[in-house]
Amino acid sequence: MRAVKWGWPYVARYKWRLIFGLLVNTVNVALMLVNPLFAGLIVRDVIEGGQSELLPRYLTIMIVITAYRSISRYFFTMLFEHTSQKILFNMRRDVYHRLHKQSFSWFDKNRVGDTMSRMTGDLEAIRHFIAFVIYMVIEHVLLYVAAIIVMATISLPLTFAMLLTTPIVVIAALRQSKGVRPAFRNVREQFANLNSTCGENIGGNRVVKAFTKEDHETEKFTVVNKAFYNANLDAAKVRIKYFPIMETCAALLPWILLLFGGLLTIFGHMYLYQMVAFGGYLWMVDAPTRIFTWAVNDIQNAATSIDKVYEMMKQPITIKSPEDEEREKDKTLGTLSQIPCKGTRPLDPAMGVEFRGVSFNYTPFETSELILKNISFRVERGQTVGIVGATGSGKTTLVNLIARFYDVCKGEVLVDGVNVRDYKIPDLRRGISYAMQDVFLYSDTVEGNIAFGVPNAPMETIYKAAEIADAAEFIRAMPEGYDTIVGERGVGLSGGQKQRISLARAIATDPSILILDDVTSAVDMETEHRIQEALAEMKKESERTTFIVAHRLSSVKDADLILVLTNGEITERGTHDELIHHGGYYAKLFEEQTGRHDEPSECGENHSLTNGECQKGVNPNGA
Repeated sequence: MRAVKWGWPYVARYKWRLIFGLLVNTVNVALMLVNPLFAGLIVRDVIEGGQSELLPRYLTIMIVITAYRSISRYFFTMLFEHTSQKILFNMRRDVYHRLHKQSFSWFDKNRVGDTMSRMTGDLEAIRHFIAFVIYMVIEHVLLYVAAIIVMATISLPLTFAMLLTTPIVVIAALRQSKGVRPAFRNVREQFANLNSTCGENIGGNRVVKAFTKEDHETEKFTVVNKAFYNANLDAAKVRIKYFPIMETCAALLPWILLLFGGLLTIFGHMYLYQMVAFGGYLWMVDAPTRIFTWAVNDIQNAATSIDKVYEMMKQPITIKSPEDEEREKDKTLGTLSQIPCKGTRPLDPAMGVEFRGVSFNYTPFETSELILKNISFRVERGQTVGIVGATGSGKTTLVNLIARFYDVCKGEVLVDGVNVRDYKIPDLRRGISYAMQDVFLYSDTVEGNIAFGVPNAPMETIYKAAEIADAAEFIRAMPEGYDTIVGERGVGLSGGQKQRISLARAIATDPSILILDDVTSAVDMETEHRIQEALAEMKKESERTTFIVAHRLSSVKDADLILVLTNGEITERGTHDELIHHGGYYAKLFEEQTGRHDEPSECGENHSLTNGECQKGVNPNGA
């Protein structure tokens, strides 16, 4: 019932259009009662009465009514179809909009296939119900009732005989409705599983081929496909179980007419023309009886679908913008890319980003081990922060908290002295740009991918971002340069090329906070060095705060602050020289990666200590 209440406003918006269509349909139903009556009059007046001059008049009336019914049926069918498409459009738009409001954690827990089946199959079932089932059910109910009333005026005994099958039909329909709903719910679940399996295998086809697992994946898909097949068969069995009852009840009606009606006519209780007219109304009782089983299926299918959509829509949005009305009226609130954001806390002009006692887990942290534990540090505006640590130490999780992709379990994250919870989410995220570890490129031009965050950016901005990301050269070498279409998810590009386009996309937005999550892992050392030099040059032009998550220490060597994470805790912090001097995890890792040991203070700028001697111009990458 709650699902119907949720969906009703979408229908109510077009209720007068639907009501008008139903009124037209009602008139159409009323006109259906006329032709059988005139068929009886033709028998009485023309065939039995010999008044042949009346035949053209009767036939003309019947033809005009039939033509009008055909035109009106086309009209209200198109009206319902058009209206259902509008309702579907609005529903799908709002469902999609709500999906974009959900946090990363929601997408972590919900499969793509489930979401796709809600957006496609379930919403389409709702549209079909509005476009076809509603008026068809109402039409046949009206037709049935009107036919029974008219038939009762012709012969009450024969009408009662016709109604003998009605209780059987009603009982069968109620039992079918009760049994088919869980069956359809299972169908929707298996359809979602099929979508998930199919999408996952198509997206990962290169992995499948690389490990020659085609047969294995085919078998796995066959299992899911079989489950969907069985679910549909189970639903069909429920309908088929009651279908013979409906068909038998409908098939009995002509026999009742011939037998009982024939006896009434023979014994003079009915005229022949009345029996002919009665036969004309017979299909109006027969058709609803036959369609009842299909209508029950469609109604339960739509009910199941709207329940599934509603279940997705009612899931709470865990990451919300503040709802303080006074803050909403604050006209001084800007975006990070323009002016510093202002929240409920006083602005600290010296502050860039600060973590205060932050703990985090993807699940309620009382029941499992924390991913981040009591993280505290502060970064001045314009500084560069390097974050290093072993795989799974929480590096990516930490930077994801800055833009509130997740909310902390304990503590607070501040940007310009303001808790990120006090920002409007769009204002906060417009000032932060990510080059993510998992590179995703759209099936669009290279220019479109770079300009994704700033669609109206001039080409000079695109060119500059590509130059900084060291992507300009290979882009110009592509068949159509910046207008070259990138395949889905960057198919056709190397890992390094995709990373550099992703980096250019992040740079093009000119953010106040730039977060680079292992963006040079797939490029060679020389390219990485050029990117670092370009980023350093770009840093001189603005007070941009930069976070660099990396496994290669060469990427963070020149950072103003380096954080070393171990099992979700900051175990070391400082500059490169300080950490080398400390001789801990960072120093050992640096020695493993470069094959040398730096001594910080005894050599001047652009020097390093190798094997006890100062070396000038040594590339920190070891090149």
